This record gives sequence, structure tokens and C-alpha cells, in this order.
Amino acid sequence: MTRYSIGDLARRTGLTVKAIRFYADRGIVPPSGRNAAGHRVYDEDAAARLRLVRSLRDLGVDLATIRRILERDVTLADVASRHADALDVQIRALRFRRAVLTAIAAHGPDIEEISMVQRLATLSEDERRRLVDEFLTATFDGLERTDPAFVGIRRSLTPTLPDDADPAVVDAWIELVELAQDPEFRASMRRLAEQHAADREPGTVPRPEAVAVVRAHLPAGTTATPPSSPAAARVVTTVAGAYARVTGEPDTPALRKRLRARLELANDPRRERYESLLATVNGWPPNDPVEPTLTWCIQALRAHPGTMTG
Repeated sequence: MTRYSIGDLARRTGLTVKAIRFYADRGIVPPSGRNAAGHRVYDEDAAARLRLVRSLRDLGVDLATIRRILERDVTLADVASRHADALDVQIRALRFRRAVLTAIAAHGPDIEEISMVQRLATLSEDERRRLVDEFLTATFDGLERTDPAFVGIRRSLTPTLPDDADPAVVDAWIELVELAQDPEFRASMRRLAEQHAADREPGTVPRPEAVAVVRAHLPAGTTATPPSSPAAARVVTTVAGAYARVTGEPDTPALRKRLRARLELANDPRRERYESLLATVNGWPPNDPVEPTLTWCIQALRAHPGTMTG
């Protein structure tokens, strides 16, 4: 049987003599015996075990776990699987940290702004959820208890920042959180939710909001038509009629005025920006811009207020 001196083993395994002695003294890879001069010697099995120890240490496996592997208390496959999962977590964290640094670099030399970017971008998952919940609670508080449909609406407006977010997603997240903390935007979203609730009756089936009604019934290319034209009047009649069916009311000047008010409140560039940022953060397809459609419909409703009936 081949026997190696500690020096020979160091050359074969790439470990230092000091490291081999360390593993031997701790009983991880003891020597196979001693030669006539009393020096430690190792056989081929010990060399193989030391190569395995070196590989596992390079992968970050601790000595206690290595000992259990060598003693067959745990399998190498199980340890490898757990370490692969741990590395996945570290990789995601490093990618996120890189994205944060890229976002900071993009915000220029302003120390105060950089500090804000870093604070928002490095929040824990619980802290991120709390910031979002504060905004959505301010928007929907009380409405969810009276109308379950608002639970789904709230969920559709909830951003979820992925652990492996790239710089563009981190940047979108930062802007979204800043927007969600804007008191005026919060108030605007609250008024929009309350107006949507006012168009519904408790216990009825979900009804589309005013913007959804407009987008569903406005023919393609309509915005190229002058809002004050007779052609626009016919489109307004179609849209107002659809909204009347949604609310269960007749198409009257009062209903058209209310529809216009809903659209004017919804036609907030901050709302559209929030939805755009939300799509980026959540990895959703981008929404088509709604501002041209709403602006045209508001102008057309103003030009064609309707006539009294009955």
C-alpha cells in the first residue's frame, strides 16, 4: 500500500502542511499511521478525504458539517443541496446590492438624495410591505369592509419588489414609494376610490370603474375626432349609455356630469405614472397610455352635456 509523508500529501492535495496537521489534530482526516521515525504517514484514502475536505471548504462548508459528511451522518448530496440553496440567496442579495448601487450612481452627487435612495432601496421585505400597506390603507380603508371587490382592486395595485431586481426595477420601486408617500396623490386616490364606491351598491356584482367603461366603449382612433363634432356626440352617447347601465341610472346631464368628474379625477398623471411603475416592479406588460383617451372624453362630455329626459 502506498504511503505518503505529510510533505508528499501536501504536494498531491494542494494543501499546506500546516492545514493537513490542523485537520489531523481535529480528527477530521487522521494519519493512517507513522513511519519508523515516528512521522505521520497517509494512505490514498486519506489523500482522497483531504481533497474532499479542501473542495468543501472552498465551497464554504463548515468543519462541523464536513466531519458529519466524512462520518456519514449526513450525505454529501444533502449538504450540496442546502449549500446550493444558500448560494442562491447570496446571489440574489448580491444582484440586488448591485442594482441598488447602480441606482445610487444614476442619481448623481446629491448626498441627501443618495441617502434617500439607499434607505428606500435597502428596506427589509417587512419594511417594504409596511410602506405599501400604509399607502393602500390610506386609499381603501373602510371600503374593503363594505365592498369585497376592493380587496381585489387593492391587490392589483400592490407592488412586489423581487429579490433579484435589476437597476431599472429598483429605480422604479424608489420612484413608486416616493409617489405613494405624496399626500396629494394619496388624497386623490382616496377620492377616486370613494367615487367608485359611490357608483356601486353593496351586495351587487362588481361593476367596472368609469375609466374601464370609457376604454371599453371608445372606438379606436376616436381621439382624432374633434370633441365638439357631431361624430363625437354619438360616441359620447355610446359611452354615457354604457356608464348608465353600469350605475343602473338613465343617461342624463347629471350622470354625464358625474362621469366627467370621475374621469377628471382619474386623469391624474401621477396615477398613470404609478401604474407604469407598478408594471415595471411587478414584471407586468406595460399599460397603454390612458391620458389621451380621458382628455378627449372629458372635452367631449363638456361639449355634449346631454338633454333632460322624462
